[in-house]
Amino acid sequence: MRKTLFLVLCLWQTTHYLQAQAPAPASYHANSRFEQMGTQLPTPNTYRTASGAPGKEYWQNRVDYDIKVEINDEKQHLMGSESVTYFNNSPDELRYVWMQLDQNVFTKNSIANLTRTSSVNERGMPMSSTMRSMIDKDYGHKITAVKDPKTGQPLRYTINETMMRIELVAPIKTGQSASFQIDWNYNITDFRFAQGRSGAEYFAKDNNFIYEIAQWFPRACVYDDVNGWQNKQFLGQGEFTLAFGNYKVAITVPNDHIVGASGELQNANQVLSTEQLKRMELARKTFDKPVLIVSQEEATKNEANKPTGKKTWIFKADNVRDFAFATSRKFIWDAMNVELNGKKIMAMSFYPKEANPLWGQYSTMLVAHTVKTYSKFTFDYPYPVAQSVHGPVGGMEYPMISFNGARPEADGTYSKGTKDFLIQVIIHEVGHNWFPMIVNSDERQWSWMDEGLNSFMEYLSTKEWDRDMGGDVAEPQNIVEYMRTDPSKQVPIMSSSDNIMGFGPNAYTKPATGLNILRETIMGRELFDYAFKEYANRWKFKHPTPADFFRTMEDASGVDLDWFWKGWFYGTQPVDQDLTEVEWFALDTQNPEVNKAEAKKSAEAKRNTVARQRDKEYIKESVVDKNPDMKDFYNTYDPYQVTENDKKKYETYLASLTPDERKLVESGLNFYTIKLKNKGGLPMPVIIRMQYEDGTDSVVRFPAEIWRLNDQDISKVITSKKKVVQWTLDPYQEIADIDTENNSFPRQPAQPTRFQLFKSQGIQRAPNPMREAQQNQPPKTGQQGGAKN
Repeated sequence: MRKTLFLVLCLWQTTHYLQAQAPAPASYHANSRFEQMGTQLPTPNTYRTASGAPGKEYWQNRVDYDIKVEINDEKQHLMGSESVTYFNNSPDELRYVWMQLDQNVFTKNSIANLTRTSSVNERGMPMSSTMRSMIDKDYGHKITAVKDPKTGQPLRYTINETMMRIELVAPIKTGQSASFQIDWNYNITDFRFAQGRSGAEYFAKDNNFIYEIAQWFPRACVYDDVNGWQNKQFLGQGEFTLAFGNYKVAITVPNDHIVGASGELQNANQVLSTEQLKRMELARKTFDKPVLIVSQEEATKNEANKPTGKKTWIFKADNVRDFAFATSRKFIWDAMNVELNGKKIMAMSFYPKEANPLWGQYSTMLVAHTVKTYSKFTFDYPYPVAQSVHGPVGGMEYPMISFNGARPEADGTYSKGTKDFLIQVIIHEVGHNWFPMIVNSDERQWSWMDEGLNSFMEYLSTKEWDRDMGGDVAEPQNIVEYMRTDPSKQVPIMSSSDNIMGFGPNAYTKPATGLNILRETIMGRELFDYAFKEYANRWKFKHPTPADFFRTMEDASGVDLDWFWKGWFYGTQPVDQDLTEVEWFALDTQNPEVNKAEAKKSAEAKRNTVARQRDKEYIKESVVDKNPDMKDFYNTYDPYQVTENDKKKYETYLASLTPDERKLVESGLNFYTIKLKNKGGLPMPVIIRMQYEDGTDSVVRFPAEIWRLNDQDISKVITSKKKVVQWTLDPYQEIADIDTENNSFPRQPAQPTRFQLFKSQGIQRAPNPMREAQQNQPPKTGQQGGAKN
């Protein structure tokens, strides 16, 4: 029968080896953390496949708008009229269409205001909460007409808070369309009192306004295969779910205003001066720095003049899900061109003098940078323009245009924090063109699908702008404080938008951090980047769900990530790995030269002179006195001297080994048993740094599946030629471990515990110094260990 090798642990003792009888059994703890999500995800169908791709029968409806709008600068009032054409590509017949009236969120008795909680104490209460509930101005959409554009006949409609149902003359059958006209108006919100995603900012010094106009027109709700009509009320936190369509928008403003909007300006010859047209042409040929179309001197001059008439700016935007614009006589305007794989995109900024010098130096350059970096990681920017506007809104996104904050002090100075915020907010808001403006997720339900994915992309783009920036949004150590939060103050990432507590960390930084962990630690950049790009390309200009993202990431990478989605997205447990113990073992080579030298060293370290003398006297009394013939032997005997008998036994042992076995015995390896606890609950890869006694170090990595058979306690054997003096878990802070105090094992044992390589037949007894002294008498304790096949 063929000989086999097995390992038996032996504890090194001064007088003998204690040999264990068999290896310890494996430790198990039943859990379902690594089971597939199964029914937690919706059943695949012909619209959405199991791979995460759109199915062969995927469909989505389209809505086109032809809008005329006018801003009354004296009254801060907006009046509009729109012709809406709804295209039904669904398999269902639609008898009515739901429209969103988002301005109704600002009415005094809206659900958003009535359900906003607050309190008063001796210090008062926050002004924003007070003002929102005590607004005197009559805000909200005023619908003045809903009618058939062909006949002029009114259509029945019902307004329910922020939603309006329009009953059609005839149902829209599959493949057909229907048109209707809506006239409306509303008072533009004063951003000081009704802070939202749009509004007017007043500048008392020059008696002028900046208007950032969004959620301003009645917009069609999405009808899809997942929700039917997504007509969930707008409460303020859950953002927008919108259909793609083509827009033609005519914006009438005072004739000294400058307008920036979603889409391309169609009548530049009518609204721009000859000099401005020349500068625009120069900007189209400039790729390295912005060209001023309206200078600060010209904008300052405009501020001092009174308007003498009106101008209408006409914009066209195709295949977009929304439309926003900004207008003011205070605007400075600069632009440059960006070339992207043969396509040219105009990067532009609009800002008042109060934003300089910061904005003139950075804004348009950041727009250009974002267009390039996001395109690299996803798909090329498909629109002709990308814009950044400075006004009252701190940060908000729309197709081809974004509203951004970060204003210098009145004297033009600014801190590093202000500059860094500007860089990050422009990258973030311009980046939203990809998520959710093009990869068009349902923001009303899943905030993380746009904010989380975009925050992750912001992190990558910011790092390419400046390696020392971007650490706040996706680096694991920065989500630790939130992950430590009391469970009663947390909800899973997979919570509907309006029900999220801790909106910033939950919708932005936790999902962004999760993606960063996937890219850097779990999947690796190559697999992650390919899968993420595949998701973006599969779902550009479509409506993805969370399941489509989860499935695509696995389908395109070949990495099973169900355990990660369940833990990081569906759960609230944190990561807390505890390095509880490290046991050190060394292979007993049975080489007497090595073993007796180490035994001597150990004995000298542990005993003092008196103890050694006491032992000597004890030996004389107990052995020599009874055996006078051994008197001379004990006077000269050195128990640590290598005898010829030692050498013969060692040679016999080596001769019994195969070449591979002999190579292992002579390897000089140290064996370490690492014991870990999963105290937090959320499984993650195990990353361990070993620092050696020679000052060098190395890192070993084990995938998260190491926890699959026991999600509470595991042990792992690590071998090393060098002796390890310090062990550290998660040395680079990659997994958001909430307690680093238990991540180190600093003990440096003086000697390892020994284990011996035994043959299954012809087992060699461990050498024993006292056995030689007593003429090979067997020790009182310690039996042969092992087992036979």
